[in-house]
Amino acid sequence: MLEEKSAIRVSLFSAMNNSRPSSLNLQAMARQVMLAHGFEPDFPPGTQQQLADISAHPPQLAPTDKVRDLRGLLWSSIDNDTSRDLDQIEAAERLPNGDIKVMVGIADVDAFVGKDTPIDQHAAKETTTVYTGIINFSMLPEELSTGASSLLENVDRPGVVIEFVVNINAGGSISSSDVYRAIVRNKAQLTYGAVGTWLEGTAAAPPKVAASSELQAQLKLQDEVAQALRKLRYEHGALNIDTSEVHPVVLNQQVVDVVKQEKNRATELIEDFMIAANGVVARLLEKVSSLRRIVKTPAHWDGIVRLAAAQGETLPAQADSKALNDFLLKRKAADPDHFADLSLATIKLIGPGEYVLERPGDPEQGHFGLAVQDYTHSTAPNRRFADVVTQRLIKSLLDGKPGPYSDDELAGIAANCTQKEDAARKVEREMSKRLAAVAMSHRVGETFDAIVTGVTPKGTFVRVLQPHIEGLLAQGAQGLHVGDKILAKLTRTDVQRGYIDFAKA
Repeated sequence: MLEEKSAIRVSLFSAMNNSRPSSLNLQAMARQVMLAHGFEPDFPPGTQQQLADISAHPPQLAPTDKVRDLRGLLWSSIDNDTSRDLDQIEAAERLPNGDIKVMVGIADVDAFVGKDTPIDQHAAKETTTVYTGIINFSMLPEELSTGASSLLENVDRPGVVIEFVVNINAGGSISSSDVYRAIVRNKAQLTYGAVGTWLEGTAAAPPKVAASSELQAQLKLQDEVAQALRKLRYEHGALNIDTSEVHPVVLNQQVVDVVKQEKNRATELIEDFMIAANGVVARLLEKVSSLRRIVKTPAHWDGIVRLAAAQGETLPAQADSKALNDFLLKRKAADPDHFADLSLATIKLIGPGEYVLERPGDPEQGHFGLAVQDYTHSTAPNRRFADVVTQRLIKSLLDGKPGPYSDDELAGIAANCTQKEDAARKVEREMSKRLAAVAMSHRVGETFDAIVTGVTPKGTFVRVLQPHIEGLLAQGAQGLHVGDKILAKLTRTDVQRGYIDFAKA
């Protein structure tokens, strides 16, 4: 069974902001939301026995003619401050001709979890780890995802390495690639915030980086090649969209604030490497049936054209990701306060991503938002079942064996992964609203700078600039339009419903 942490009791003032607090169990609330959206967070019978078997018979960590020993490389990971389910590590090397070889080591989850075992069957149903902000509902038992199969610092692990050579002089194009199995060892577990501010020159190096000139050089080399990869993607039309998320700040087991997690050079570095690595894997699997991650060319491009026209800009009549990105970059520079809302409107009009079966010879559907034709998910097997499936396809291909899944199985997996990903977004969105209501409950009566983000039959909605939260403008909405800047007074919070109400000040 999934071991949930002890319940977090958060004292909240009532809607009338009187002195009598009510008490809510946010973990229990998160569990209820999970169940309501079709998830089954409890692990099935047989899980504990399988974990015991894995512990008694762990994967062999001896190099062979098919498994390289790469423990000597200066691997490092960059992730969130609290992440323990580490899926990937990175290393880079400048070649004599100036090109840069990048190696992305992926946790070999398949080495621990066999196909159709109890843990695998549960992962196949859930398909994803759901992060609610107050508790994580892991796709795999945490003994694996944050323990045995996680690429934690200073432990040897089996991995699948995705290698590619980037031609810096040719503007960041990938000249060659390879995929193989290896034994790896994470030498430095780092975080986005600390590495990002150091790379940007706004803060000192974090202690592990400051202590090693070799690690400093390694990270700067990785940053150099990542920026080249990103520049080329933008030239091809990849979209610059603000998808920053709001996360709760938990202090002494209480939600005390919500903060917007900003992108930085470290988050971009990992994003660029993962996009490139997933493209390498997709091209490797072209001759076998596999899963693809796609975002179709927008069916509602006319809506995007109208959105641009409302901003005084003109887009071509036919879908063009390069023209759309040029428009987005222009608006981001001209009006950064409204860019998050413009990004959200654009994302809705483009439509969600989905998983599909691609058989040899099928036309490539591509990923409109990333401006790539070959794309799959392979770099997060501790968190996403599609990546575990892709890992098994890779290993069967490398071993010259038949694929472990039929086309019908892959099509079913793709459909379920798409459905559960959508459900996970809804869970995380609902819990984000509730946690924001918790964080704001002690600020009833305060006034905030805000922007009107929606005027609908259901009401007028505003987004506070700091902290980055949204709510209903319950009073004083007459005559307001989307984009208007106002002062908004917080009048009520309702954690059970995730409601935050404002009045025009």
